[in-house]
Amino acid sequence: MGKDVDSETVAKNEQSVMNAITIDCVIFGFDKGSLEVLLVQHAEGISKGKWGLPGGWIHKKESTDNAAHRLLNELTGLDNIYLEQLKAFGDPDRFPLRRVITIGYYALVKREDYNIKAGFTAADAKWYKINEIPDLIYDHNEILSFSLQHLRNRVRQAPIGFNLLPEKFTLLQLMHLYEEILGVEMDKSNFRRKILHMKLLLALDEKQQDVSHRAAKLYKFDSKIYEKLTQKGFNFEF
Repeated sequence: MGKDVDSETVAKNEQSVMNAITIDCVIFGFDKGSLEVLLVQHAEGISKGKWGLPGGWIHKKESTDNAAHRLLNELTGLDNIYLEQLKAFGDPDRFPLRRVITIGYYALVKREDYNIKAGFTAADAKWYKINEIPDLIYDHNEILSFSLQHLRNRVRQAPIGFNLLPEKFTLLQLMHLYEEILGVEMDKSNFRRKILHMKLLLALDEKQQDVSHRAAKLYKFDSKIYEKLTQKGFNFEF
């Protein structure tokens, strides 16, 4: 009888531990010169009506990676994207009802490649400019800040910022992207000189279409050099 009670207790404890782990995803996009992050509005529970990062509970027999992809798809419609795990956020008071540890993930996506559609426990899902983020639930502002700092560190070591741009882009669009990520203002001529010196871009025999100003030359990244620099790393300071 004692063994049965112990087994039942262990099973409940194991279930409790599983249920105390969640996933939260920070999805960055870039649109019209602004860095943005994807947020969802909760439709139920103690956070109903409030905004937060896409995420939720892990199923009992589910890996953290699978849970991140499932939750992101269920809440926003995003699918088949590369998610990188950040770290665990485990402040004892981060969730008001009990001890909950969340695993943070982040991704960079081209906005035009995806249609956002709220679902599951989300009443709404939309992009927010990084400088217009509202007060988020729990510690989600902290998770977002950590993710942004991680992104800033990464773009100085690898050309991951190109994941946010369309296939063809101008040097000014590229400069605005890095200004948004790094939170600095750059000198246009210095940026142009340094980025072209890296031989990372392929100049196209094309210019912008349907613009009211003077059409600028279009570029795309050299995939072979991109892969090499991504693996090798480099100094991307301006």
